[in-house]
Amino acid sequence: MEAVARVVLRGGTVIFPTDTAYGIGCDPFDLDAIARIYGAKKRPANKPLSLHLASVAEFLEYARDQREVAAAARRLLPGPVTIVMRRPAFIERDVSAGLPTLGYRVPDDVLCSAILERCGPLAATSANTSGERPYFGDGDSSALPPADLLVENGPTKYGRESSVIDFSGPQPVLLREGVVPYERLSELLGPLVRYRVAT
Repeated sequence: MEAVARVVLRGGTVIFPTDTAYGIGCDPFDLDAIARIYGAKKRPANKPLSLHLASVAEFLEYARDQREVAAAARRLLPGPVTIVMRRPAFIERDVSAGLPTLGYRVPDDVLCSAILERCGPLAATSANTSGERPYFGDGDSSALPPADLLVENGPTKYGRESSVIDFSGPQPVLLREGVVPYERLSELLGPLVRYRVAT
């Protein structure tokens, strides 16, 4: 934990395990570190990072004026779900790629929670270079982007991407069906709109 904290607090980037994929993250208030993640990932500038938090209680601080989101979080988190809601003014626009919304994760992973508890929130995305498969801790680090520290902890719990739900509009929208399927999310939350890409 101390090694991770030193890297993050000095403006570095760290690859760390979550419950879904390994992430590459940094201090969300360090613009240079955020830029380094985009460069290391070859990530398009219009694709946002997400904010990884240590606990549901911490997430509820961000959602305190959004009752519906808070209720959903109590049903879904911690777990392999990304909740999208309004970005607070104190979070840099660079984290959300200039968008007014931001994705939040509370991973269901003991080591990840301990890292986030020690370092504070991390602005992060999956630790793979764009177009490569995600790195799930299977011993093959060839797809890893460069970072200042790698925390290796074997395969992740789910080995798949998170489900992403957007709560910023009048009705929740499932943007990506990941570990938690649409049917289960509908049981927990009620009717959901599925995002459809126009063809």
